[in-house]
Amino acid sequence: MNALHQYLFDSYRAASLGDPAPPAPGTHDVAVLRALRDHRRFERVVAGRPARGDVRAALHRWLHRAA
Repeated sequence: MNALHQYLFDSYRAASLGDPAPPAPGTHDVAVLRALRDHRRFERVVAGRPARGDVRAALHRWLHRAA
């Protein structure tokens, strides 16, 4: 059973019981990713490391490495 089947099953069950319908699959994906990013930034600040720029710096090192 995939997420769509589970959503349809839960929607049917909620409708038959008079409960509010569940959120559609993928509704909160962006919010979860933003929360994860913010949490990782917070952990980096608490550990005393810069909160931004690691990916950019690593990419710069990789592209401009001495041959």
